Amino acid sequence: MGQTTFTGPVQSLNGFISGTANDPIVVDTAGNVSSAYATAENTTGDVRLQYQRLTVASTGSGETGRWLTRVTGVGAATGGTVNGGHISLSINSPGTVSGAGNALRATIGGTSTNPGGTLAALQLDSDFASGGTWSNTSFLRVTNSGTGEIGTFAVMPAVSATGVFRAAVGTPAATHTIPVKSGATTYYIMVSTIA
Repeated sequence: MGQTTFTGPVQSLNGFISGTANDPIVVDTAGNVSSAYATAENTTGDVRLQYQRLTVASTGSGETGRWLTRVTGVGAATGGTVNGGHISLSINSPGTVSGAGNALRATIGGTSTNPGGTLAALQLDSDFASGGTWSNTSFLRVTNSGTGEIGTFAVMPAVSATGVFRAAVGTPAATHTIPVKSGATTYYIMVSTIA
């Protein structure tokens, strides 16, 4: 794969394209098709390795970023993983974080007080063909990949009458369950249609 080097700011009025859907770049050895490395030594403010902003100014739709990894080879990810996107925050010795640190931060908001639509900070979606068996598939998987273990599943806001974490009224019976698998054992989170 050839390499082109630029110095100084580079501007394109038509964007940058690497390959096309009908004529993709062929990569036959492990490596990065596109990469950027930087060391931030600033003491205040934010450094972003990449910043992109899309303003939807009409009735159209779209994304600021869209990643699609397609598996067409039999037995992919042998000894590894295949991900649509992998985002990590790594704190390496002697580094520490005095503020907040997130591997992924999903924020929903804006100045509109009545935005309409069906909104969520995070949507977990499935898009399989029908007729399959998905016994090893879940909407959320929690793993401790390193030797250190995180022991708290979630941190929630304080209990309030209208918040996302509410105190039960009375002693409602569980009317439904949500299955959660731990190892080979399935446990059930009790939920109720009665507040």
